[in-house]
Amino acid sequence: MNNFTRSGILFVVSAPSGTGKTTLCSNVRQTPDLVYSVSCTTRPIRKGEKDGTDYHFLSKEEFEKKIKSGNMLEHADVYGHYYGTPKGPILEHLAAGRDVLLDIDVQGARQIRDSKDPKIREALADIFIMPPDLEELRRRLEDPEQFDGGGSDQVPRHYPGGALSEPEAEPAPWLTGETPASCLV
Repeated sequence: MNNFTRSGILFVVSAPSGTGKTTLCSNVRQTPDLVYSVSCTTRPIRKGEKDGTDYHFLSKEEFEKKIKSGNMLEHADVYGHYYGTPKGPILEHLAAGRDVLLDIDVQGARQIRDSKDPKIREALADIFIMPPDLEELRRRLEDPEQFDGGGSDQVPRHYPGGALSEPEAEPAPWLTGETPASCLV
């Protein structure tokens, strides 16, 4: 008889746009023992997307209700649309011993690191993907082939706090030396 049980691990993978985070996470998602977290958004569904698979598509009112009730692990307003990670499914998977993968931006990862929830803090494995260097990152972000012509949520040059932040925006943490200490790739 085996009485061994464990809690799941919350793998939070974050990086500036253009570093290959989504490609890395897409490959890791093929692992059958790993649950990929599906985010919520208020933006309109795009052709070919499926509710519950690509995103959970919510109204602005539904999303704001989740924020107010503390049911979002992290969230952001990006160009007038909310994006975020629902907390309930994450906690359920972790309690069941299933590992969870989150592919999020650096601001979302910062919110998760700052979480007061002890179950989140205990399960967290924070992985930050570094770009090879600024010149390579700039080349990737300026290459239109890097993004799928607007169908992607990537907003490489103008995302507040993104890789090549606008001067008035909060600088990206990895540019200021605030790289998460837990894991650098």
